Amino acid sequence: MIEEQVVKRGVRNPQVLRALEKVERPLFVPDSLREEAYTDGPLPIGYGQTISQPYIVAFMTEALKVDSGDKVLEVGTGSGYQAAILAEIVKEVYTIEILGPLAESAQERLKRLGYQNIFVKHGDGYKGWSEHARLPSQVATGGQAPFDAIIVTAAPNEIPEELLKQLKAGGRMVIPIGSFYQELYRITKTEKGILEEKLLPVRFVPMIKDKEDKGLWDF
Repeated sequence: MIEEQVVKRGVRNPQVLRALEKVERPLFVPDSLREEAYTDGPLPIGYGQTISQPYIVAFMTEALKVDSGDKVLEVGTGSGYQAAILAEIVKEVYTIEILGPLAESAQERLKRLGYQNIFVKHGDGYKGWSEHARLPSQVATGGQAPFDAIIVTAAPNEIPEELLKQLKAGGRMVIPIGSFYQELYRITKTEKGILEEKLLPVRFVPMIKDKEDKGLWDF
């Protein structure tokens, strides 16, 4: 999978490749699809959601330009595979899933696999995770200490404003934008504004918004 689907398509970051080698993808797909876990395409994981194809996971992770000390926000936990890949590289991963059963199963799976640097929330990804976008010393004053990077694995029609607020200056966001036709963007937040780079055309499930935000909980 790594050589044929990832390296040959241009992903070269050694941290990303090591993470792909270490994280066992079959553990993140339904039992009935485990024999197909390494195929070159997305797979259904229930509730109308999918696990992205290996190449897209690798490409987005490399495009995020993360380091070992980074704190990363993921929107769209799904089965937890992308969070696990990131957790092999960065210090902390905060991941949000709007579908309760997926959030719960991902949390159980990641805990069973021993990940102590992944934190799962059942909530509306459009709102981010503001309580973890602050340093302890800033909580009393309400100051923000945003995420080093944000990765979004479902497609909104435009960049959620709240996610931009939770991205630090110099931070990167990798996000698919669009409805039927989608483009993957890398958004870099600079002191002078927002830099947008188109990376490649993609096809993701739509990003769901919970208008009432009822019954959502943390783990």
